[in-house]
Amino acid sequence: MDMKDSNKSLSISILSGKGGVGKTNIALNLAYALVSMKSPTLLIDCDLGLANLDILLGITPEKNLEYLLGPDTRVEDVLITLEHGLEFLPAASGVPELVEWDNDLQTIIFKKLNNSLSKYHFLILDLGAGINSTVINLAAISRFKIIVVTPEPTSLTDGYALIKVLKTKHNIKDFFIIVNMAKDKKEGTTTFQRLKLACENFLGIKINLLGIINEDSNVSMAVVNQVPLFKFKRDSIACKNMEEIAMKVKKYRELLVPELTLPFNLDILKKNINNT
Repeated sequence: MDMKDSNKSLSISILSGKGGVGKTNIALNLAYALVSMKSPTLLIDCDLGLANLDILLGITPEKNLEYLLGPDTRVEDVLITLEHGLEFLPAASGVPELVEWDNDLQTIIFKKLNNSLSKYHFLILDLGAGINSTVINLAAISRFKIIVVTPEPTSLTDGYALIKVLKTKHNIKDFFIIVNMAKDKKEGTTTFQRLKLACENFLGIKINLLGIINEDSNVSMAVVNQVPLFKFKRDSIACKNMEEIAMKVKKYRELLVPELTLPFNLDILKKNINNT
């Protein structure tokens, strides 16, 4: 069977304009929530040079994303099984030259991923914070873009800047927003409305609220214990918020299944190569 006809994986980039907004925790626990709903998921650490998903998981990977550059290395050789239905592809940490991959290297790796990932319903990419070219490219080639912000003014400003770059460089108009660390639903909604208004007035696009995650002391406790919140305290308010978000993401994929083919649009990388 042609891979283009059989691959129904939805690629999801989780990114933020600034660090410290809880992006990696959200990527990790969204993966666990989706797997609990019988959706096979691959979690990919794409925070190149500052990888920390392995720290949150309390594991020390022997291989990482960098190994996929080898001509004979298969994706399966690098994957770590976290539990049934959930696998993890680690990134290299403290390797400065990987922070700014050129498009040729990105194409090599994501072509391998495109050809190996048909069994997963979701591919979750935890991207680095900010607007460097690697973050922008990897967000652009994925299907579903989630921007994480907090009520802090600097987070909103940087989140808007990230959306602006993706809109300007790649004409991307579909963004889903998670407001993290909100005191309550009102603060989360107000935060989203501020960002929504700026995007409508200055970029001419409408953004979508995917969910609000409440402040929860269990999150930092789970980090200290190097255990995903989903396993540390599943009945916590933040975990329940995350499960609600996972349900929305799963429904979104179900709507898209008829048109899903390869998870990553590598034509974007080729176009960038040709323009350089």
